[in-house]
Amino acid sequence: MIKKILIANRGEIACRVIRTAQRMGIRTVAVYSEADQDAPHVLMADEGVCLGAPPSAESYLDIKKVIKAAKDTKADAVHPGYGFLSENRAFAEALAKEKIAFIGPPAGAIAAMGDKVESKKIAQDAGVNVIPGHIGILKDADAALKVAKEIGYPVMVKASAGGGGKGMRIARNADEVRDGFRSAQSEAKSSFGDDRIFIEKYIDDPRHIEIQVLADAHGNVIHLGERECSIQRRHQKVIEESPSPAIDAKTRDAMGAQAIALAKKVDYRSAGTVEFVLDAKGGFYFLEMNTRLQVEHPVTELVTGIDLVEQMIRVAAGEKLAIQQKDVKWQGWAMEARVYAEDPFRNFLPSIGRLARYREPAGEGVRVDSGVMEGSEISVYYDPMIAKLCTHGVDRDAAIARMRAALDEYYIRGVGQNIAFLAAVMARPRFLEGRLTTNFIAEEFPDGFSGADLSDDDAEALVAAAAMIHHRFMERAASINGQMPHHEAEVGLEWTVLFNGKHYPARLKPELDGFDVTIDKKTYAVRSQWALGSPIFRGTINAHPITVQIDRNGIGFRLIHGGAKNDVLVVTTRGAALASLMPIKEPPDLSRFLLSPMPGLLVTVPVALGQEVKAGEELAVVEAMKMENILRAEQDCTVSKVCAKAGDSLAVDQVILEFEA
Repeated sequence: MIKKILIANRGEIACRVIRTAQRMGIRTVAVYSEADQDAPHVLMADEGVCLGAPPSAESYLDIKKVIKAAKDTKADAVHPGYGFLSENRAFAEALAKEKIAFIGPPAGAIAAMGDKVESKKIAQDAGVNVIPGHIGILKDADAALKVAKEIGYPVMVKASAGGGGKGMRIARNADEVRDGFRSAQSEAKSSFGDDRIFIEKYIDDPRHIEIQVLADAHGNVIHLGERECSIQRRHQKVIEESPSPAIDAKTRDAMGAQAIALAKKVDYRSAGTVEFVLDAKGGFYFLEMNTRLQVEHPVTELVTGIDLVEQMIRVAAGEKLAIQQKDVKWQGWAMEARVYAEDPFRNFLPSIGRLARYREPAGEGVRVDSGVMEGSEISVYYDPMIAKLCTHGVDRDAAIARMRAALDEYYIRGVGQNIAFLAAVMARPRFLEGRLTTNFIAEEFPDGFSGADLSDDDAEALVAAAAMIHHRFMERAASINGQMPHHEAEVGLEWTVLFNGKHYPARLKPELDGFDVTIDKKTYAVRSQWALGSPIFRGTINAHPITVQIDRNGIGFRLIHGGAKNDVLVVTTRGAALASLMPIKEPPDLSRFLLSPMPGLLVTVPVALGQEVKAGEELAVVEAMKMENILRAEQDCTVSKVCAKAGDSLAVDQVILEFEA
């Protein structure tokens, strides 16, 4: 058995590999950049080696430095996690030369499946269904246009070496092909060092289904069922689940058989994933094979009980799979939600900063794979994922219910995050019914995300909770020493709750462990052991469990539940009348400025001083978190001042251009 593993990665996946290795009695080595010297994965490992400066090219992607770290620490194996060097053929070959085991597939399989064009040819030879398209590399945008016309719109412009949603663009006309070719090529070059592009037919209303495979070096290959990964934004997965509500046993067997055939064709070993597109009629087509551990692997582990990292380690050590296909059983349902440092209220722009407060949910059926802790820094150098929140239940409804409760309990402050959006997705009727496609987010949130909606019943339940919370604060205030003689404060039992622009008269009646709160002749039994100072209110309202996050907001509160953020002010009746007279401060008019919507690198500014610009024209390209973002004019205008130049590092809301009034 392997004795020491170096994890050539960071964040949650490094922590994930370390946990399994330690359970197996294997020592671990963490590598890290200067930006990650105090990161949890470094603290968890038995040893740590600094690779260099924060940029990935100078640390985590530097093959020579990683191999030197493995040799210096006498590690006999390397686990690459996902991303970075996980699908790098040269890295696997370099490790083999040093007689260090690569906990992953052979270099030949990485090369064969890492090239999206060649992988389609191999899939065809293996009898796997493939998407119609042009199986070949395109030299420029003109060639792409020609092929797109031959295939017919819509098409998918894709980087041959792409992955993780990078280097992919949907094009529905000639202009989008040109823009998509340029952006996909640029992203692929910066992310993978390979800017080769090809085009295939885009299937409307597709579902993204993937099959997990396991293979050893002795010719044994099995599959562990499917994962549904259709909830995506910009081709980046957001929510995954296993099994899929769209797959029956017959389709699962057929997809599994094709995945196994492809794995055998390339002499695969280790864990891998074969991805398919499922059309509306139940037909499925090969998309790509990821020759590594997937981000969403926990949902497969939760429903099968199989530790995929352990299996990868055992296969790398030369062991035969101890599991046969007949041994694979699926129990219950699992969900995974990716918690990102991004602002869904500003079109999901990346957010950087320090996690000032951080509390993870816990409990039966809840799993959090994270690589951060309170005080951790979310930097501009790496992927913005904070954690993977996973839940497991006896069926899909139970898994969703646990996920919604866990999202209410996940407390993060200091950086923007997408928890409100995840909660809103989980509450959509279409999601609850399992009617999913990769267009789900675009169709359900066509105008972007502006917040989750509360039903009238949920709103009144929060009003009742707010009344109890406020009463507890007032009780503490009344008990503070040092009050003026004969002016002891009295805490009343009648309040007015100002909530979402409405006034709710609330009358409280003390009960054991809480209050009965009457609002408009309807009484809510609010019960909780909530203690002052805790940011999480846990309890029941009319015997139904509820979790609410509490932030002080001036003299009021901000209550967060079900993805909805609600500013609440609880006052006396006289106070309510005075509050309605308070003026509202209008936000400043910034329409004359082009502001950077995120921190990042200004790649290009294709306009000049005095230039007249039409609505929809490109004004700037900002790169952040390895993704390019094109900023366009919202209306016709004239540039009066250029405030930044290509190559500048931008702060959020920094002025790039100013326009004539």
